[in-house]
Amino acid sequence: MFKWRKWVRILHRDIGYIAAGLTVIYAISGLAVNHANDWNPNYSIEKSIMKIDPIPDSMLTSSTLITEILAKAGETGKLKSFFLPDSNTINIFVDGNTITVNLKKGELTQEKITSRAIIRESNFLHLNSPKKIWTWVADLFAVALLFLAITGLFMIKGKNGITGRGAWLAAIGILIPVAFLIIYYYRLL
Repeated sequence: MFKWRKWVRILHRDIGYIAAGLTVIYAISGLAVNHANDWNPNYSIEKSIMKIDPIPDSMLTSSTLITEILAKAGETGKLKSFFLPDSNTINIFVDGNTITVNLKKGELTQEKITSRAIIRESNFLHLNSPKKIWTWVADLFAVALLFLAITGLFMIKGKNGITGRGAWLAAIGILIPVAFLIIYYYRLL
């Protein structure tokens, strides 16, 4: 006699172990991306303002202007580019830093950007940025989660299983997104 419950448990266990690592990646990213309105989930941006001596118009054509501003800012990164959007402002772009200088006021603003380790990479995978083969991995993970959800319903027999308490809990799990959608759509109308 085929013992389907035994094989369901074995497959549920083994697939569950494989899915555990992917679940951690997707959970970290999901929490980060869910709160994207509150923070940048990929980068940390540190803004600082400092006063420097105003820069006279005669310095605007100087070949050392950028070097002097970078020295005042304490910036040693590689210069990417710069431009003057108007006669009073210069924007300097360095790896991981954007420097804006108000030449007349002598106000130097820096926005330093650093990558959020692990979270940025998790977001990269969760949002399927690599495409191609990662799409297949993500699809297999979705199928594995579906398998785990369905087989999980039949893991326990009796009053705590799907014919008892488990049915009520599974119904609650289905009703939560359904109720949210009904409430959400009625509010929009």
